Amino acid sequence: MSLPPGFLDELRNRVPISRVIGPRVVWDQRKSNQARGDWWAPCPFHQEKSASFHCDDQKGFYYCFGCHAKGDALTFLRELDGLEFIEAVKVLATEAGMQMPEPDPRARQRQDRRTQLLEVTEAANRWFRLQLNTGVAAEARDYLARRGLDQAALDRFEIGFAPDSRVGLTAALREKGLDEALILEAGMSAKPDDGRPAYDRFRDRIIFPIRDARDRIIGFGGRAMAADARAKYLNSPETPLFDKGRNLYNIAPARAAVAKGATLLVAEGYMDVIALVRAGFGGAVAPLGTAITEDQLRLMWRISPEPVIMLDGDAAGQRAALRLIDLALPMTGPGQALRFAVLPAGQDPDDLIAAEGAAAMAQIIGAARPLVDLLWTRETEGRVFDSPERKAALDQALRKAIAVIPDESTRNHYAAEIRDKRADLFGSGRGGRQGRGNGPADRGQGGWQPGGRGKGRAPVTQARPQTRALALTMRDGGDALLEGAALIICAAHPVLAHDHEARLERLTPSDPDRAALLHDLMAGGTSSEAGQRALESLKSDAHLGLIPAVTDPDDPQKAETILLGVLEQLEVRRAARLELPRAETEMTGDADEGLTWRVTQITRARQRADNPEMEDLSDLGENRDELSAQLNDFVSGEIWRKGRK
Repeated sequence: MSLPPGFLDELRNRVPISRVIGPRVVWDQRKSNQARGDWWAPCPFHQEKSASFHCDDQKGFYYCFGCHAKGDALTFLRELDGLEFIEAVKVLATEAGMQMPEPDPRARQRQDRRTQLLEVTEAANRWFRLQLNTGVAAEARDYLARRGLDQAALDRFEIGFAPDSRVGLTAALREKGLDEALILEAGMSAKPDDGRPAYDRFRDRIIFPIRDARDRIIGFGGRAMAADARAKYLNSPETPLFDKGRNLYNIAPARAAVAKGATLLVAEGYMDVIALVRAGFGGAVAPLGTAITEDQLRLMWRISPEPVIMLDGDAAGQRAALRLIDLALPMTGPGQALRFAVLPAGQDPDDLIAAEGAAAMAQIIGAARPLVDLLWTRETEGRVFDSPERKAALDQALRKAIAVIPDESTRNHYAAEIRDKRADLFGSGRGGRQGRGNGPADRGQGGWQPGGRGKGRAPVTQARPQTRALALTMRDGGDALLEGAALIICAAHPVLAHDHEARLERLTPSDPDRAALLHDLMAGGTSSEAGQRALESLKSDAHLGLIPAVTDPDDPQKAETILLGVLEQLEVRRAARLELPRAETEMTGDADEGLTWRVTQITRARQRADNPEMEDLSDLGENRDELSAQLNDFVSGEIWRKGRK
């Protein structure tokens, strides 16, 4: 829903942030100064004994000097309670005694429909839980008892049972006055195309309710009791409530546990999560019957900067790890890392805890390996590197893998780690590891480089002032202008920042003021000094001032259309930048030498344009705009692939 201008500012002004945070912390009275609105407490986001969490009523912000959590009252409610933006606004409005603005009719209709669907899923959950206590569920209760689940566990995780009845749930829901169309839309029933009556989707299965971050039941997972069932586990279908690729099982309790210091653990299934939680690992979640998706990774990173992925020690677990490497590398960076805990072969978390206890599991988690270790293992395990060609193939594969990492610093650290591992494997020179070093000079003296060409690299020189100015103009006239457009549109229409939060998270402003403005917008407003500076700068830009979304703030639909176009352009540009190193590394022997050289020069020209500190661009003797256009044609057509039509 769209909020009127000034509503959020009025909301923040009426409610001191300490009033929102106070019920969740114990203020340190000796360190706090109540008269000045200056408050200190142990941080509610991580376990600590000292009061490193600071809350300032005058500025309306909090900051933890330990875990670096920061934000305003809305951010606090969203991060600690898992509320969505509008829900946090409603909580704050109630505290302030302010009336929420009326939503537009279409938004209200959508919300009413979701509310009705949630009534269906809640009613279905109550019915499933009642069925677990009936005679037909005796076998299911025996199975759960063998897995070590007592009544307290059944109640905690709301486990139920779906009898082997074609219309048991459907009839029960209709008897409660729920419309069949809603039952079908919520995924509780399915209807054949031939016109026969609707039937229950879940039959003869143990049922696990799936709740979202706001603790609402959005779907179910069912484990088959019959050994010959077509699918051992069955999830709800895609519905307006349920998207299995964008949710995680047990996410709300896990978020609360991680805020108190627990590790975010990502297991394979429902029973693994339940076993981990019961053993004291409250930060456990699981994907919903599929491999981990990009959206799920982003969701994990919003909870913890370094989730631990629990992998079964069997072949399937290893294959899952390999798939996740390729998914995660283009997204990894500061604050977005992964570690991998590999379980003994043939055991899942439930098996290990049952056999050896929580201490053994804690040891496995403590030995979790970083992503770079799994990448190295994937490329080297079981292979022999007894020739220059095989070693070169390894170098090429590793260069190609880390070239997709968007953050330069992270990419460089990956390269350094791989240089060390390569030296351990091959040695350096006749003396094995002689000549290794960690300084910049060392790295330029023949060490393994991402995209390097061996020894004798030319020294890096400073760009001339005119070259540096040209590079900055190229950069700021493109991505920076689009980035500014996205920010100023969201500032004019704050609800868009909430609606398109996942895509805005991919923005990585290099300007600290813009980064602060992006944080403010994601938190629901523009309150920080740095964010205000960025906003004023954007408003003074002649190009951005002409955007219709800014000149006509009363047309949110037009604003959203423009914002989506801007974000699309930014994502296309980012994808093109990532494809440059891929294109170069994929050019094998079947590529024309002249084309290979030319694309190499274009790649380097692009890199130098983005980084004026690298070296002078003038020695290319080429028109960079022309080269850029040619490269786009080369990459889109893959013309180096000879024989392809």
